[in-house]
This record gives sequence, C-alpha cells and structure tokens, in this order.
Amino acid sequence: MPMYQPNILRNVRLDVGAGGQVLDLETAIKDGILGGGGGLVCAGVTEKLDLKKMIEELESIEVPSVFICPISLDPMQDPVTLCTGQTYERSNILKWFSLGHCTCPTTMQELWDDTVTPNRTLQQLIYSWFSQKYMAMKKRSEDVLGRATELLDSLKKVKGQARVQTLKELRNVVVAHSMAKKTVMDKGGVALVSSLLGPFTTHAVGAEAIGILVSLELDLPSKANLRQPAKISLVVDMLNEGSIETKINCTKLIEMLIGGKCVKFESSLSLLAGLLRLVKDKRHPNGVLAGLGLLNTICLDESVRNSAVSIGAVRPLVELLPGLNNECLELALHILEVLSTIPEGKLALKDCANTIPNVVKFLMSKSESCTQLALSILWAVCNLAPEECAALAVEAGLAAKLLLVIQSGCNPVLKQRSVELLKLCSLNYTTTIFISKCKLSRTIQ
Repeated sequence: MPMYQPNILRNVRLDVGAGGQVLDLETAIKDGILGGGGGLVCAGVTEKLDLKKMIEELESIEVPSVFICPISLDPMQDPVTLCTGQTYERSNILKWFSLGHCTCPTTMQELWDDTVTPNRTLQQLIYSWFSQKYMAMKKRSEDVLGRATELLDSLKKVKGQARVQTLKELRNVVVAHSMAKKTVMDKGGVALVSSLLGPFTTHAVGAEAIGILVSLELDLPSKANLRQPAKISLVVDMLNEGSIETKINCTKLIEMLIGGKCVKFESSLSLLAGLLRLVKDKRHPNGVLAGLGLLNTICLDESVRNSAVSIGAVRPLVELLPGLNNECLELALHILEVLSTIPEGKLALKDCANTIPNVVKFLMSKSESCTQLALSILWAVCNLAPEECAALAVEAGLAAKLLLVIQSGCNPVLKQRSVELLKLCSLNYTTTIFISKCKLSRTIQ
C-alpha cells in the first residue's frame, strides 16, 4: 500500500522577516535564514533564547498556521511528523496515542506506522521566526523606554506650546505601552507632571497632564500632593469646561485621589455642578458612568448631600432613571437613596412628580439590589406624606409590584419592607376600593 507523505517544504509561505518578506520553507533553508544549529540569527546577539519564553511573551501576536499544532492550537516547540505527513507537537500526539487512538487526528486515517519523526526543519523555522519577532519587540520596547526618558527630560525645560506637545507625546507613549508607565513612575514622572498643575496652568497643559496621571499608579504622597486646593480647583474647573475626554479623566483622577472615601473639597459646589452636567449628557455613556460613580462616592458625606440637594440634583437624577443601563441605574438609585436619608432630600424626592412612577418601574424588573434601593426610596417618600403619595403610588402600580416582592424569593428584609409599604398605601382605602384601585387579579386577591 503506497504511503501518503506530502513534502512539507512545499507550498508553505510565511513572513519571517521584520521587513515583511514572504518566504517558503525551501527558500528559507537555501538562503540560510534558519541559521546553523537552531541558534539566534539576529546580528550582534549570540545567546540562546528560550523558545517557550518567547512564545509566552509573544502570546498576542498572530502566528503562521503552519506553526500551530492541530491538537492544542498552540505554537509547536517540538514538532513531529506522522506517516500521514501531518505534524503535531510531540507531547500532544503522544497523549493522543496514550488514549488508545491509532489514527491521525487531522485526517482520521488509520496509521500503518506509529513512528513519530522529529521535524527539525520546521522546528528551526519556528525558532528563527519567534526569535526575530522577539528581538524586534525588545528593540521597540527599548526605543519606547528611551523615548519616555527623553520626554521627561524635555518636560523639565520646554514651555508654551512645546510643553503641550511634549505632554501629548508622553501621554500617547504611556497609554500605549505598559513598560513606559513603569519608567515614568521610576524616574519621578508623577511628581514632575503633578508640578505642572496649578492656578496658572492652561487647560491645554492640564488636559494632557491629567490624561497622563490617570494612566499611572499614584502612591500616597503623590495623592496628597495632588489634593492641594490649587490643584483640585484646576481639576474641577476642567471638569466643568473641558472636552468630554478631559471631563472623564478629571472624574477618574478625583476618584483616584479620594480612594472610595469621602474627602472634602473647598470647591464641592462647583464639583457637583460639573458632575451633574456630565451625567445629564446622554451622548456619552462613559461620561454618565464616570460622573455617577464619583457622585455616588462624594455623597457619602452629609454636607455634600445637603449641597447636592440645594443645587437641584434630585430632579435630573430621577429623570435619568428610565434611560440608564443596569450599572448606571444602580449607581443613580443608590445616590437617590442616600439623598433620601436627609430631610431636604426626602422633600425634594416628594416634590418631583416623576419620583414615584419612575422608581416603581424598577421593582422586580432589574436586580435585587435595584429592588432594595427602590423600596428604600419609595418608603422615604410615602412615609413623609402618606395621604399625598399613597394615591400616586397605587396609580403607578406599586401594590402589584409589592405583592410580587412578597411572593418572590427575595431576602426577608425586602419582604418585610414591602409589607409595611403595602399597608401604608392602603390606609386611606377600604379593602374593596383598594383592591379595585390596584387592579389586582382574583388570584392575587
């Protein structure tokens, strides 16, 4: 029986050079691209590179299909060829055989010979290809780190538009390369960039500087330095007047500085105003999320809650609710729930015509957390003015929603709050009228 043994050196074409040259295996061997004994071909480099390490570090790169093991779909390190002409990673095909298979995994042909032959030609080409890609990556990395250092040195000298351009380039480098971030931090870049923020900083410089800072890890001294009133004042000004990207970066920076804890700022009213403008701009969902996140954090402080209510934060937040995604909705409900803990917040929620109908919608329609927050808000409002609010709540379909909560698998606290709220809503009605008003089915009755 004739054996099927395709020549693997034919009809295989791939890019092996940094300049994009396409070669087939025969040409690669003839021209000496594979090297002598599997060593690295790059000029000036004599050490043997570890293929496994190179494959791991080049994980995201697109690898030629001829280098991929058909079993694991990973690049091969020790390729072996079967009698069918198909090539596999040695460990993978031996495992296939150990499971009792006597076929070629790709073609499913029965094997007339179970010998595995090392494919040295392909192994050398794999090594050579990964070596060249690895060295090119290392060179680019060194170039990036060198450029980041140069830009930091330039930043100490340049002014005006040249400073803006230097910051812009440094920002691009930091955002694109994780190693550049470490270089900037190790070489005092955080302190240098932070020093550019102050009362006389132009918004052009400030926008780029803040864009760099939010891409870095800030230690405690750096955060303390950036919390200086003059620096915070600039950030808040830019939150109110900058581009959408700058506004989002400003919220991220302030969030980083307070670390999830409430820190009082002298310009809290201006900060609140800027955040409300940001969350109301529905054209930019990322801005809405960033604004709600920071608003949620700073409202932990009671004085900030009072300020938020005083500048009219309740109404726009209530109006936003129907159009928010789940993540933003939970944040907005949490903010409203926090504002409902102060008398002024309860009153503002009661006076907003859409509070009850908008909040009732989210009972049992999203997450249990949303249901819990919505119940808390409705309880605060209805308990403040039962006669006025109970009728509105019943008309909005609250009773049926509360019965769903009571009959659901929600936690007992939610069920108890629902029972209390249902009783509150029914105080001004006889049983018959209440059931009629609620439009409850006979089964629910």
